[in-house]
Amino acid sequence: MAGKVKPMYKRILLKLSGETLMGSKSYGIDPDKLHYYAQEIKKITDIGVEVAIVIGGGNIFRGLQAGDSGIERVTGDYMGMLATCINGLALQSGLENQGVYTRLVTAIEMREIAEPYIRRRAVRHLEKGRVIIFSAGTGSPYFTTDSAAALRANEMNVNVLLKGTRVDGIYTEDPEKNPEARKYDAISFAEVMEKNLSVMDMTAFTLCHENRLPIIVFDINKPGNLLQTVLGNTKGTIVQ
Repeated sequence: MAGKVKPMYKRILLKLSGETLMGSKSYGIDPDKLHYYAQEIKKITDIGVEVAIVIGGGNIFRGLQAGDSGIERVTGDYMGMLATCINGLALQSGLENQGVYTRLVTAIEMREIAEPYIRRRAVRHLEKGRVIIFSAGTGSPYFTTDSAAALRANEMNVNVLLKGTRVDGIYTEDPEKNPEARKYDAISFAEVMEKNLSVMDMTAFTLCHENRLPIIVFDINKPGNLLQTVLGNTKGTIVQ
C-alpha cells in the first residue's frame, strides 16, 4: 500500500482528547473505541506517515476539576498529567496489538513505564517509523494538553497538527447547540482570533500561529477520516 498512495503530510501530530476514549461510557476507557483508534492510526502508518500523538486525560481526571474536590490547582494538574500516562499506556497497548511499533514518552520521568522526553531521540523514533505517544503534557502545571500538542508538534517539525474531535470542523457556533451554525472549510489564524472561535486554547493556538504550523480540525470518529485527511482529502477545517 505504501507504494500506491502518497500522503500529503509526511509527519503529523495527532491530538486526541481523553474524552474520545470513553466512547459511550461516562468515564474510563472503552475497549472498542481504543481498538478503533488503533486501527485508524495503523492505516496511516501503513502508507509511511510518521505519527506523533498527544492524548488528554479528561476521561480519568481533569486538572480544572480539582477545585471541586478541594485539591489545589497545581496538584490537580499533576493528577491530570498522570491520567494522560494511563491513556498513553492503553493506546500503546492497542497499537502494538495491531503490530504498530510505538514509544511512550513522558514529560515527567517514570523510567519503568516510559521514556523521558529527549527531543533528538524522539525525532529519531519518528524517522524509524515508530509511533510516539507523548504523555504528561508539558510536564508543568497550568498548561493544557492542547499546549503540549502545539509544543511537541513544533519541536518535532511536523507538517500539520491534526485535532481529532467529535465534530467535523470549525463552525460559526457550536453545531451541537445550534444546528444552523455554518462550517468553515478553511480559515486564517487571524480570522479565528477576530471571531473568537474555539479551536484550541490561546497558548496552543498562538504557538502554532507564530510558527506557521497549520491546524486541521476533523471528525476522528468517522472511519477513514484520518487517512483521508493525511492524503489531503480532509472533510474538516484547515487553519493556516
